[in-house]
Amino acid sequence: MQGQNDWGVTYTPTDLICALEGSIVEIHCAFNYPSRLNDADTAVEEAFWFTRFSDNEPVDLRADSEYSGRVQYHCGENDCTLRITDLRESDSAEYKFRFITNQPGRKYTGEPGVTLSVTGNISPCTWSRLTCHSSCPLPDHPSYIWYESGKNIQKDAHSFPAYFYGENSYACAVKGHEDFPSPSSRVNVCLYPADAPKVSVLMNPSGDVMKDSSVNLTCSIDANPAAKYTWYKEKQLLLSGEPQLVFTSVQSSDSGEYYCTAENELGKTTSEHVSLKVKYGPQTSTLSVSPSGEIVEGSSVTLTCSSDANPAANYTWYKENLKLLQGPEGVYHFSSISSEDRGNYYCKSENKHGQINSASLFLDVQCE
Repeated sequence: MQGQNDWGVTYTPTDLICALEGSIVEIHCAFNYPSRLNDADTAVEEAFWFTRFSDNEPVDLRADSEYSGRVQYHCGENDCTLRITDLRESDSAEYKFRFITNQPGRKYTGEPGVTLSVTGNISPCTWSRLTCHSSCPLPDHPSYIWYESGKNIQKDAHSFPAYFYGENSYACAVKGHEDFPSPSSRVNVCLYPADAPKVSVLMNPSGDVMKDSSVNLTCSIDANPAAKYTWYKEKQLLLSGEPQLVFTSVQSSDSGEYYCTAENELGKTTSEHVSLKVKYGPQTSTLSVSPSGEIVEGSSVTLTCSSDANPAANYTWYKENLKLLQGPEGVYHFSSISSEDRGNYYCKSENKHGQINSASLFLDVQCE
């Protein structure tokens, strides 16, 4: 154990880290140094991680082109964590931490460093086996604990084969020594669409969709290899290959039930149906009369007002601009029409998105 006034670097983990290509690794260290030397306070002026030398000087990983954009330091007063993303097999090396102080000639490198071994991913879409190894002597017939993304899974053997779904991290520990688990390793494996979470369709914007507005339907699912998408409207094929179905100016004819399928070489799955209901004010208002021939006093006559609207229109009836009746029924009925009913009639179709009046219709009632 190093004292408060000693020079030292302690790494966590202490010796070997095994990681998979494409994953992320963190190496942590704590360091200490004398607080005062030669009647002067000691301060750290520079601290960095390195794996190689150039002109007999260690090269800061942040300045190493091989690690460009993939290295971060998170350092405190007496500790520093190295984080490397998108690991490559070429990152396999011994990593060391070095700090330089304001004291003349006083710099320190933690020896030995931590060895990182990067291997390729488990081949996607194959039956794979995870095995737990220990560099320490173990008791006879030890039991093991396995963790999937930090959660204990019911496995007690030192290895097990399975298909793995999703990008999860796996770690193991010897039972009774759970405080000393292995480093986590990511397993990037296949997702079978038929076994994956259901494919989902997102409509943007949600809620009421107004005529002439822009609407996007997006089909998504976790799948590896990536899925190919196909869009349908009420079993009619619309589009193949794209995850989005885009309406730049949606029309009433676009209303209907939509769904998508996601497929790769391992399987195919179908989404739930999404209902696209295009809302719009009345487009037309048409007035008709039945019977269409000569209208005789005492006969039964029906005026019908029809309109294309969503939601359905309410109707208001007028004679010579005098309001007669209002309601959801587009019918105005004379059970026994009289000469006093002669005149010009029209109707107004209206919903919350707009209104429109029909053309006038003249009823000429003939005497018997």
